[in-house]
Amino acid sequence: MMIKTLSGKVAIVTGGSRGIGAAIALRLAESGADIAITYASRADSAEAVAQQIRAAGQRALAIKADSADAAAVRSAVDQAAAAFGRLDILVNNAGIFTGGTVEQVTLEDFDHIIAANLRGAFVASQAAAAHMGEGGRIVSIGSNLVGRVGRAGIGLYVMSKAALTGLSQAMARDLGPRGITVNIVHPGPTDTDMNPATTERADQARAAMAIPKYGEPGQIAGLVAWLASPEAQYATGGTYTIDGGTNA
Repeated sequence: MMIKTLSGKVAIVTGGSRGIGAAIALRLAESGADIAITYASRADSAEAVAQQIRAAGQRALAIKADSADAAAVRSAVDQAAAAFGRLDILVNNAGIFTGGTVEQVTLEDFDHIIAANLRGAFVASQAAAAHMGEGGRIVSIGSNLVGRVGRAGIGLYVMSKAALTGLSQAMARDLGPRGITVNIVHPGPTDTDMNPATTERADQARAAMAIPKYGEPGQIAGLVAWLASPEAQYATGGTYTIDGGTNA
């Protein structure tokens, strides 16, 4: 039986209706936290995750909020805190991918990925920090591509995650005096519906790994759960790469 290290805590996971976000939401619930998740369009998937959280014995709330819509993101955080009476943990997981070389992408592409992957995390963090006290946790999901850009055509995505890394480190300084930790997790190739482990590109990715296999969402969730736990109270401003040794 899993120890309830987060009993009595409340977490919000943005983009929690599928993939890594869903795994994080469920792992935090198994650790005893009540969970709010946000989703952009897949209400059925979000409600399915919420039902799994309730089955684990925790309260759950699914809130529609596109990460590129600053007002919706701020409202979602405030709704979660109001519904559960407190807010202890924020996981900035929501994001998008836009492919294309520097000659191909547009200014609109640039603005949209910054809005979704960086501004959304900033707004959520700012809103969450207003509700958090001593022991608050903010964890953002980045990408191991920040450390090693392995192919062409991913510049906008890498840029947004690199900026998110800098933001996380800066917020660790800002919020540390209040006892709130801020960290970022950089997953490598992880088997989800957006990045399946069964494609030709996946075979190429495995060739670059020290452990030649795709990660599982639950493995990313386990690291996030540790960062959210009391054991990680002295860990802040950190970047944690979990990518099977791709960047080694």
